[in-house]
Amino acid sequence: MKIITIGREFGSGGRELAKRLAKELDFKYYDKEIISEIAKSTDLDEDYVNKVFEKGLTSYPLHFGTSFAGLSLLNQNSIDIMIAHEKIIRELAQKGDCVFVGRSADAILNDLNPLNIFVYADTDYKLNRCKKYGEIDAEMKDKEILKRMKQIDNGRAKTHSMFASNAWGDRQSYHLLVNTTGFEDIDDLVPSVAEFAEAWFDNNEKED
Repeated sequence: MKIITIGREFGSGGRELAKRLAKELDFKYYDKEIISEIAKSTDLDEDYVNKVFEKGLTSYPLHFGTSFAGLSLLNQNSIDIMIAHEKIIRELAQKGDCVFVGRSADAILNDLNPLNIFVYADTDYKLNRCKKYGEIDAEMKDKEILKRMKQIDNGRAKTHSMFASNAWGDRQSYHLLVNTTGFEDIDDLVPSVAEFAEAWFDNNEKED
């Protein structure tokens, strides 16, 4: 079973790269459907679940034997979401070769030895991409967009810290870092990333 996780800074094009990479490799692709499954499992609204992830949770780590039941700092809905979140990602990973976008999948699936990729870019590139592809309210001013970008990335970092001792975006936590700055078409990066992925999996199979 081959698993690729793709963490990304907001506006870097990481989601698009993940989707196209999954198609190139003929892997299953998991992204927003994870939110839908969590909402169904917890009987909560999808928008509410998504906002919980965007905001992030209190950085109370689960990687030192802490149980969800002991996290009194979190409200019950947040605890239910995190329990469902981990369970659903692990279930999806068992269905075959796949690519996960964000959702702290790199930390949750660490024991399955996934290929972990992180996508980032310069601030100006991310800002322009957000405006060009409508990733954020078109009526927002640049200053507001930058603030929103920072909030979302902070939320991702906080949620990631719930599941891992390593920091979100820390280069030592990933096998491949992809800087999309200057690439008008993310598709131009796909062949190279796919080639790296295939080589990485082949190498790991030899070691096993």
